Amino acid sequence: MESVQTVERRFACNDGELAPGESMTVPRSGPGTVAVAVYRNDDGAYYATADTCTHEDWSLGEDSDLEGNEVVCPLHMARFDIRSGEALCFPATVALATFEVVVDDGKVYVL
Repeated sequence: MESVQTVERRFACNDGELAPGESMTVPRSGPGTVAVAVYRNDDGAYYATADTCTHEDWSLGEDSDLEGNEVVCPLHMARFDIRSGEALCFPATVALATFEVVVDDGKVYVL
């Protein structure tokens, strides 16, 4: 799935606030925007996808397990690659939208 760019730069957190292996949700910022899950993998890199599992309406940023570069939705165990959004196993068959993440002056933003 191709990366999606939001209309605005959205602040997610301060660099280092999200520990490796953790995720969080950046809420919608207005009409036409979506909530975004921000992940920090074990290597310390940041990635972002749409927050809602494509199989079922469930937050991936707030209530999921991050295993390396895969996020696991606890509702039905759907797995996604946080780098590409690709659905890796059933029951999910639709990829997550992905977003660019930048770290600027100690702050993490989603584009």
